[in-house]
Amino acid sequence: MSISTTYPIYAIAIGSNRRGRHGSPRAEVLAAIAALPRVTAVSRLIETAPIGPSIRRFTNAVILLESADPPPMLLLRLKAIERQFGRRRGQRWAARVIDLDIVLWSGGAWREPGLIVPHVAFRSRDFVLAPLADIAPQWRDPQSGRTMRQLATRLHMVDRKPVRS
Repeated sequence: MSISTTYPIYAIAIGSNRRGRHGSPRAEVLAAIAALPRVTAVSRLIETAPIGPSIRRFTNAVILLESADPPPMLLLRLKAIERQFGRRRGQRWAARVIDLDIVLWSGGAWREPGLIVPHVAFRSRDFVLAPLADIAPQWRDPQSGRTMRQLATRLHMVDRKPVRS
């Protein structure tokens, strides 16, 4: 990624498929974006089918933000925002008021217990790649070297429809 800034840039995936104190899932995503500091880009909001057992559709977006925090510190801040929004830990892929995930970091890769950047599943998730390719098409995946645009195109070429996993 070639954004000149004094702080690292993070790509954060945001999703909601349950009403919360801000209203609809769409309103929850917009409120989460407003709660995040130093946002430099916001993707379009998209509606997607759920993964796993949940039956409610998701509203998803991706943002870019600047932060001097290293990935573990930013993750703690994101989890605090999730709790403020009423997120409770429970069943994997269940309905949630808000979900905030670090997808990429301009510092490259990061790995420690409980945190892997790039996000392990982002390359197979159209609801992350499509919005990310819109706002950071030339950002390169530090593992494959492909741009977000290339990854999104590749995902759609698998069988001519998005792969959701």
